[in-house]
Amino acid sequence: MAAKPQSNRRQFLTGQAALDAVSNLAADAPSRPLDYRSELSHGEAETYLIQIDRTAMACEFQILLNAGQHPGATEAALDAMDLIERLEEQLSWFRDTSELTRINRMAATSPVVVEQRLFQLLAEAISLSEQTQGAFDITAAPLWKLWGFHRREGKLPAEADIQQALTQRGSHQIRLDTAAQTIQFARDGVEINLGAIGKGYALDRCGEHLVAAGVDNFLIHGGQSSMLARGRRAGVSEVEPSWTVALRHPLKPDQRLAEIHLRDRALGTSGSGNQFFHFGGKRYGHVLDPRTGQPAGALLSATVLAPTAAQADALATAFFVMGLEASIEFCESRPEIGALLVSPGERAGSSELVTVGSGQCEWRQIA
Repeated sequence: MAAKPQSNRRQFLTGQAALDAVSNLAADAPSRPLDYRSELSHGEAETYLIQIDRTAMACEFQILLNAGQHPGATEAALDAMDLIERLEEQLSWFRDTSELTRINRMAATSPVVVEQRLFQLLAEAISLSEQTQGAFDITAAPLWKLWGFHRREGKLPAEADIQQALTQRGSHQIRLDTAAQTIQFARDGVEINLGAIGKGYALDRCGEHLVAAGVDNFLIHGGQSSMLARGRRAGVSEVEPSWTVALRHPLKPDQRLAEIHLRDRALGTSGSGNQFFHFGGKRYGHVLDPRTGQPAGALLSATVLAPTAAQADALATAFFVMGLEASIEFCESRPEIGALLVSPGERAGSSELVTVGSGQCEWRQIA
C-alpha cells in the first residue's frame, strides 16, 4: 500500500495536495472514479476543480477554480468568502446592526452618509428601477412585509393595506446626494431591501477580488440562482471555451431545461417556485409586482445574461414581473442583455422556452 502522502497548508490551498492524492489513490484503485474528478464529455484530458463553500445571505455560495492553475488562487477565494460575510453584515435587511438597517431607521428624518460602494449600488438600483418602469424596486419592502414573505409566512392582505403600502414605494421616494454621498427618504414608512440585487453584487465584489489577485478563470454562484463566470473551465474544447451551467426546469426541479456556456458574463434566475402559499385554491408566489402590490405570475421563470451579476439578478426579477413581451422589448434595445424566459404552455402543466438576445453567451435547450 502506498505511503500516506504529506502536505502542507500551501500545497493544500493551491490544489497540489488534491492532485497528489488523486495520483496516489488512482494507483491503488484505477477503475473507480473519485467523487471530485471531472470526466469531460468530449474526450479531453481529465481536469480537477477546487471548490470553496460558504453559507451566507440565506444560501450557499461556492467558488470553483481550476486546480493548480493560479498560484494563490485558493487563498484569494477564501478571502473572497470572508468578503461575502462582511457584505452580508452591511446589506442584510434582517440584521439590526447592518448599515442597511441604519439607513431604514434614520433616512426618513435626516440624510444618512453611506459607504462609497453601497452608495454606488443604490444609485444603480434606482437606475434599474427607472429603466424597468418600476418592475424592479428596492423600496417594495413594505409590500413584502404585508404579504408575510419576510417571515416565510405568506398571508393574503387587505386591499386597503396594499394601497397604503403602494404610497410608500417607488424610486422617487429616495434622494441621493452624490456630492455628500448621502441618502434620504421623502417620507415616513419608506424602507429599502436589497434582496433582489445584493447577492449578485456580492458575486461581483468576489469576482473583483479574484481578478485583482491574478485569478482569471473561475465560476462563482450564490444559491445556484446567481452566477458569475470568468475565463474558462480547464480542459474544455476550444470550440466552447467557457463554463457550462445548467438551467433547471421551473416545473420539474430534477430536470435540466437548458445548458448555458458562460464566459466573462453573469447569470441570474428569478421565479416563485420555492416561496409561495395557497389561499382559496389560488397560488401566491413571493415575487411581487411593486407597481400593483400583487404577486407576479405571467412567467414561470426568467433567466438573464448580463455583464454583471448585480444587473443579472435585478433584471431577472424585473423580467419575471414584466412578463414576456415587455422583457423581449427591453432586451431588443440592449444588445448586452440576453434572456431565457419560460412561460406557461397551452396545455396544463406544459411550458414554453422563449429566448431573446444571447448576452454574448451560447446555450442549447435540453428538454
